[in-house]
Amino acid sequence: MLDLACVGIMVADVITKPVDSIPEKGLLAKVDSIELFNGGNAMTAALNSAKLGARSAVIGKIGNDFFGKFLKEKLQMGNVVTDGVSVDDTVQTSASVALSSSDGERTFLHCVGANGTFSIDDINRDIIDDAKIVFVTGTFLLKTFDGEQTALFLKECKEKGKITALDVCWDSSNRWNELLDSAMPYIDIFMPSIDEAVKLAGGEEDPDKIADIFFNKGVKKVVIKLGSKGCYLRESKESAAIILPCYKNVKVVDTTGAGDSFCSGFLTGVAKGFTFEECGRFANAVGAHCVSAQGATTGIKPMEDILKFMEENKQ
Repeated sequence: MLDLACVGIMVADVITKPVDSIPEKGLLAKVDSIELFNGGNAMTAALNSAKLGARSAVIGKIGNDFFGKFLKEKLQMGNVVTDGVSVDDTVQTSASVALSSSDGERTFLHCVGANGTFSIDDINRDIIDDAKIVFVTGTFLLKTFDGEQTALFLKECKEKGKITALDVCWDSSNRWNELLDSAMPYIDIFMPSIDEAVKLAGGEEDPDKIADIFFNKGVKKVVIKLGSKGCYLRESKESAAIILPCYKNVKVVDTTGAGDSFCSGFLTGVAKGFTFEECGRFANAVGAHCVSAQGATTGIKPMEDILKFMEENKQ
């Protein structure tokens, strides 16, 4: 049985660094490196969870091009099931150019490509039937799948007895709740970043009040990624919040994929039977490993190494 089916975005990431300022139009600026990496929320989560020992699959769409073949090959090399990856000859594979600054923060230029045409009809139900956890990730960048299709799909997953989880991206269209509210009752674990959570909560900045808003919309458990401050966990509306700080003494090289890595760690913990708090601590440790190397998956190590790191760096 699959531990985790990751549904959503697959992206080829071209990362260049360091970029601390943009050259004026028509001018050239030198950088130390330009490299191609696999990226995208679903792909990163699946690859990282596989590295951690989970049996993972990706359900998404690519174009019939160099970037698409590169991504599928990376999944196969990472022991991720690719039967759910559909190929569309009419669109190009989604790609991003990431400009990584000296302090590890990044700015993106993004071509939506195949992710924009991914729909509920592209989903391989055999993979869903075989999965313990279904993770929809990249919401607000899945133009066709966002909204009604996401809600219908998650409802279907709940009817099949699956654990459902969902993470979002920043919604540049500013539709936020218009697209997501109908899916909320079918989300077991909701995993936004604090910035995304504030937008979805109508500007509310108190994590406790934000979580209450999500619970009132039907979400079962709330996990809010707090960036450099760690994570906020609420297992139910009645339960007390758990706030877990990030691990210290971690040199930040590149924050690309940090949130996705956190999610992969958390959901791998769920699949392996960790407590809710243990999932959060493990996810923080996975995120710490992610930011210690360039690229979204490069720094992730096997579970035993992550657990050893946690033991040596007890919070």
